Amino acid sequence: MSDKHSFNRTIGFTTAISIVISGVIGSGIFMRPAEMAGLLGSPLLVLVTWVIAGVFSIFAIMVIAEVGAMMPATGGQYVFMKTMYNDFWAYLYGWANFAVINTASGAGITFICAQYVQYFFKLPRFSTETEQSVAIHIPLIGDILPLEDAGVKTFTILLLIIGSFIAYRSTKLSGAVQVIFTVAKVLAIILLVGGLCFSGKGSVDNLITATPALMPAGFALVVAMVAACNGALQAYDGAYMIVYMAGEVKNPGKTLPGSLILGLFVCMIIYMLITAAMMYILPVGDMASSQMVASDAARKAFGAIGGGIIALLICLSVLGPTNTTILSAPRLTFAMANNHAFFTWAGIIHPRFKTPGNAIMLHLAWMICMVISGSFNILADMYIFIVWVFNLMLIAGLFILRKKMPAAERPYKVWLYPWMPLLVLLFNAFYLVMILYNDISNYTSGKTHIMNSVFGLVLTASGIPLYWYFKKKQQKLPG
Repeated sequence: MSDKHSFNRTIGFTTAISIVISGVIGSGIFMRPAEMAGLLGSPLLVLVTWVIAGVFSIFAIMVIAEVGAMMPATGGQYVFMKTMYNDFWAYLYGWANFAVINTASGAGITFICAQYVQYFFKLPRFSTETEQSVAIHIPLIGDILPLEDAGVKTFTILLLIIGSFIAYRSTKLSGAVQVIFTVAKVLAIILLVGGLCFSGKGSVDNLITATPALMPAGFALVVAMVAACNGALQAYDGAYMIVYMAGEVKNPGKTLPGSLILGLFVCMIIYMLITAAMMYILPVGDMASSQMVASDAARKAFGAIGGGIIALLICLSVLGPTNTTILSAPRLTFAMANNHAFFTWAGIIHPRFKTPGNAIMLHLAWMICMVISGSFNILADMYIFIVWVFNLMLIAGLFILRKKMPAAERPYKVWLYPWMPLLVLLFNAFYLVMILYNDISNYTSGKTHIMNSVFGLVLTASGIPLYWYFKKKQQKLPG
């Protein structure tokens, strides 16, 4: 007997793997290896970091997969939080998606395109003195330097305006543009790995030779590994997309864990191959100081033209996830507004273009503020920290649901319960504590001018008074 509230299960194993891989592989791989090299100073440790973050991501997403298969409802984690906890935590998750997760990720990803554009022409920049002359101090968080890297920020804002204008005018056109960006991403990866490995311009010694001056020791190594994992986890983010579609997956008990494990394993191999290909050309010390590591490796291997081709493909491929964020993220804000949990004007459909125009413009305005406030690393680290704060709650929520709803149908049950999810929970908590420690330590020692994780927490917490405001408004609604 069919149920009008149930989905048709049409997604098979191959399609599920494709969704996982396409959801994961994005922009981080073109920036993070340089940061990881600078933190660890060892090519082997960089590769090990990809493995650690990949395995952690697999285990964490398997825990969330049980919940997704159990509650295949539109809204994904928003619905999960509401069932596990209450309306308050669900709202705070929805608010965090607007205030930090989607807007910071969209702004941060677009930064990469603007930085790689500098391969072709140098974007203007003020002197260090001028950049630091204007500082907006936020107590207990740090300083925002709006004039820092002004040329890159301006170009990033321009790209966000263009992308938002397309999404505002036509969802169909925005979707068509996505195909071009996806093709560019595939070409960039193939040319980068294949071209660098067979160029004959590198050295296998680069894959095993460390730079002692960059290598930390003792507890500092633990902190550096956690910070490097933070970058790697950002690159692995996106596998949860298939969890949202759990109700449409054939035989979810086998397909979900199988596609997640194999899909993330493939992504891990791809990331390691790309990183190894770049390290084959660039010693880890050179990689650590590179601003455009993929293009710098291609230029060394193929000359200026080869580096330019890679830079162009990266620019196009990076715009893919930017376009996806601009197109999809405002839908959650739009839905919250229609549920009387956000400002009503954000829930209005444009009368001519039939798009959530007001929500798109609101996200654009906030993304511009995000761009002005920081760089790629600041924005990416901030949003991935908040993602894993809520992942911690989702993993803990698995235990709550097992107790609250013991008789509920579970097409997939996480392996080795309760020990495996408990291990993931402890590792997640350790990771968050270490990131907080590292951010606060770097700020107090003068290494950074802002605490990324604390900034993300404050922005997330700013939704608390809004929750009570909209809750009070809902109580006044008729009926």
